[in-house]
Amino acid sequence: MSPNNGVSSSGSLIVCFGEMLIDFVQTVSGVSLAEAPGFLKAPGGAPGNVAIAITRLGGKSSFVGKLGDNEFGHMLAGILKENGVSGDGILFDKGARTALAFVTLKADGERAFMFYQNPSADMLLTPDELNLELIRKAKIFHYGSISLIVEPCRSAHLKAMEVAKDAGALLSYDPNLRLPLWPSEKEACEQIMSIWDKAEVIKGCKYYTKNFRGCVDGFPVKAVDTTGAGDSFVGALLCKIVDDRSVLEDEEKLKCIVLVGPPTSKSKL
Repeated sequence: MSPNNGVSSSGSLIVCFGEMLIDFVQTVSGVSLAEAPGFLKAPGGAPGNVAIAITRLGGKSSFVGKLGDNEFGHMLAGILKENGVSGDGILFDKGARTALAFVTLKADGERAFMFYQNPSADMLLTPDELNLELIRKAKIFHYGSISLIVEPCRSAHLKAMEVAKDAGALLSYDPNLRLPLWPSEKEACEQIMSIWDKAEVIKGCKYYTKNFRGCVDGFPVKAVDTTGAGDSFVGALLCKIVDDRSVLEDEEKLKCIVLVGPPTSKSKL
């Protein structure tokens, strides 16, 4: 994630809720973590990635979550600010560290994660700490599933969803499966599905609405690193529908958005 090159934010607010962390990405792909000669640190965490993707495309976003009150936490907050993302929903925890993830890159660009959080600051966000005024301003409220894993963040997540929905926001859900973080596969499935029916937009490989469904082919590319690709896609999608939900009822318009993203994009991700 890099600066937004002066792109100004405009339009309705999209609030992204959840985790941010530091990814340590292998400098050489196709080898194990133990065999990697080195790592590059990079800001990560799906909700943060989406928030920045939105502002890079000229949209308006805010991040809600908790970071460690340390150099990594303040680095992440600074990167959000540099990219035009509002930090009004950010809190810092003096007693917990910012989460870390070591990313293994396979030869085909796919990746695996090893997480270090025991617990990390994002897991300690409580319902009483939420900036409800900010959440109520959201036209779209976007979140993942990582914040459902443990308390108190799970309760904060559920309260934030409820407040956003009551205020009229469209709920956008990324069922971001990271099995190593969950106590069991069964628990992951139960918790991820527990809020499935509440969302109006769910990230997936195909599009489904009440009236139509289909698939848009991807582009053939040589993948180098797929980390954050889905987050960039979601950010582009939300940017386009935030001020025009009618596109969700028009298959041709929706196919165009899924294929190319917002036609008014001012910068490339």
